[in-house]
Amino acid sequence: MANFDHDDAPPNSAATPPPASSDALGYDPNFVPDSVKSFVVHLYRHIREKNVYEIHQMYETSFQTLSERLFKDTPWPSVDAVAHYVDNDHVFCLLYREMWFRHLYARLSPTLKQRIDSWDNYCSLFQVVLHGVVNMQLPNQWLWDMVDEFVYQFQSFCQYRAKMKNKTEQEIALLTQFDQAWNVYGVLNFLQALVEKSMIVQILEQEKEGLEQFTSTDGYDYNGGSNVLKVLGYFSMVGLLRVHCLLGDYHTGLKCLQPIDISQQGVYTSVIGSHITTIYHYGFANLMLRRYVEAIREFNKILLYIYKTKQYHQKSPQYEQILKKNEQMYALLAICLSLCPQVKLVEETVNSQLREKYGEKMIRMQRYDDEAFAIYDELFSYACPKFITPSAPSFEEPLVNYNQDAYRLQLKLFLYEVKQQQLLSGVRTFLKVYSTISLGKLANYMEVDEPTLRTILMTYKHKTHAVDGDGKIISNADLDFYIDDDMIHVVESRPAKRYGDYFLRQIVKLEGVINDVDRIKLE
Repeated sequence: MANFDHDDAPPNSAATPPPASSDALGYDPNFVPDSVKSFVVHLYRHIREKNVYEIHQMYETSFQTLSERLFKDTPWPSVDAVAHYVDNDHVFCLLYREMWFRHLYARLSPTLKQRIDSWDNYCSLFQVVLHGVVNMQLPNQWLWDMVDEFVYQFQSFCQYRAKMKNKTEQEIALLTQFDQAWNVYGVLNFLQALVEKSMIVQILEQEKEGLEQFTSTDGYDYNGGSNVLKVLGYFSMVGLLRVHCLLGDYHTGLKCLQPIDISQQGVYTSVIGSHITTIYHYGFANLMLRRYVEAIREFNKILLYIYKTKQYHQKSPQYEQILKKNEQMYALLAICLSLCPQVKLVEETVNSQLREKYGEKMIRMQRYDDEAFAIYDELFSYACPKFITPSAPSFEEPLVNYNQDAYRLQLKLFLYEVKQQQLLSGVRTFLKVYSTISLGKLANYMEVDEPTLRTILMTYKHKTHAVDGDGKIISNADLDFYIDDDMIHVVESRPAKRYGDYFLRQIVKLEGVINDVDRIKLE
């Protein structure tokens, strides 16, 4: 029901949603239709009974259906109007408001006051989870959406606040008065507090030793306890990765995600939105840190997964977002493979999709001329996250918009890196052809003198190596070389063929065919 990564809305969308004011379209915040009354009463009862299956159905399906039918362009009834149907339960009212604001952001355009109120609601909700006694089981989908929406609204607020040009005096007064709302330290502190209080890092450590069963139960507590704090803590690690990517701090972002082993299935793969968001930001951070092989490997896996499973999500409200992220990750994969040609790491299915979408552009990107840089610029701009400047604006005249500053800086850094790769493609082309070649001969071919060639070769070594998360130096190159007396010796890295995988795949296919044949009743 949540758009798991709304940062993809076009910056100047022509169809601006109507403002969410109480008089819009005769909206009465105190009118509660019978279907909404029934919805909140049942949802409240299921939450009290810890009936996760029913909560999930109501959250994913009923809320969506009612929103579509009754609240297409107005907010839901106010929390005060529904509170007495649910015994004025404080925690339920916080959860209802969380959904209320999420619907508002998705369907309408929130006012500054509503943005601030939503921040206050998250503060109250997370304070209860961190310091109260929460005796609930909520679906992973809802808990993921909470963290995801929290980060999205922070990002949306930063973008909104950075557009200072047309702000009214009243808006500036509100921004000055509520300067702690959506403060970057507040956002990071809540996410970090959820990780620490939930003890999730220790739980995942103990799980490796067989002392915990967090992943095998998808984070749910089947002994009558609550999954809320633990799972929120788990998803907060993904939230931290995303926030740090938005701030351009990729190293810290990946560090925050380290307790989750993304080479394995985990709770993050139990919700499609979480799975895609995790790998998208993980891959993007690795791309920006020049760890191209790691980025290619993970993009390949998730794109193959989406290719195989997207038909199951066609009715999901997140389907469009899944397709959007899918397209963005193909663009990022095209960038990675152009900077680090490692096609052997990509499955044939993904490769053929990639060739269809970007085959022509990837050939042009290899030339490193002005046209190539324009394509790198285009793909990066299309596929990158919506970067933010977290600091408060200057309220002095003249007021200026600075919402594009962070994006321009990241684009500049990325294109600077691409520029440095310019000479390397030429070197690689020659080294692919020879097993040994003298320095003089290669310098001649490349039309440079020998000292310059040595510098280029050193740069090649430097640019094809990166530092991984453990501080080890790893190679991104598909070929290596060493110089002995003025002779360059080329060593092409050939991955060992794994015949076992091939036979296992064929066995699985054969079993599928046999099962299909068994199902056909012979007449």
